[in-house]
Amino acid sequence: MSDVILQFDDVSVRYCGSITALSGVSLTVRQGEIAALLGANGAGKTTLLKAASNLLPAERGRITGGRITFRGEDVTRKSPDDHIRKGLVPVLEGRRLFKSLTIEENLITGGIGAGLRQPAIRQGLDQVYDFFPRLKERRLSRAGLTSGGEQQMAAIGRGLMARPTVFLLDEPSMGLAPLMVAEIFATLARLNRETGLTILVAEQNSSVALKHALHAVVIENGRSTISGLAADLASRDEIREAYLGGAARAS
Repeated sequence: MSDVILQFDDVSVRYCGSITALSGVSLTVRQGEIAALLGANGAGKTTLLKAASNLLPAERGRITGGRITFRGEDVTRKSPDDHIRKGLVPVLEGRRLFKSLTIEENLITGGIGAGLRQPAIRQGLDQVYDFFPRLKERRLSRAGLTSGGEQQMAAIGRGLMARPTVFLLDEPSMGLAPLMVAEIFATLARLNRETGLTILVAEQNSSVALKHALHAVVIENGRSTISGLAADLASRDEIREAYLGGAARAS
């Protein structure tokens, strides 16, 4: 178990003291792998990622059962900014860029937020532009005037600027055309392959997530209902019909 970097053990979450969002979710993420968290909108995927980053208290939520550990330490013992500095970096749903800033200025904020100095920020920009050449072309454009796909690339790039060891990606395919989704996931796979970046991606688009992930867990109504190798889940008809829907059937 020495390669386990992020562990969810029977996690339950409530909001406002009474609204149950998760109940008994378990998931193991090992260093250097891509893991997929699958489920419909509202299943609890975003809540689980926010719990891992200790972002729930800002939304009147808390872990009421079980435990999440990052590198063996309970995640609730560190603040969200501490997690980022230690390499656990979330890329939240909705991109959340500073629309009036340029693409490059948005990227730089990721390095500043992680406490990096100017030489490290320059090095980070070079890496981001290597993985996302389109961002280099649009680096002086205001983020709010770029396409949805370019904004998603910038959000991922901003996360990369923080030098993550584990990426928590929430719905990176949302609202994007299939070709753009394929391009982004191909880049994530390249990042994983070339840098060893560990990725936990929450996705409704089960087809593309299972194509690139090693392991996957399905969440339904706040519970983890099935888990296993992504290739096994993608190949089982009953799993596709019950949990993965049309996206997997079309793959």
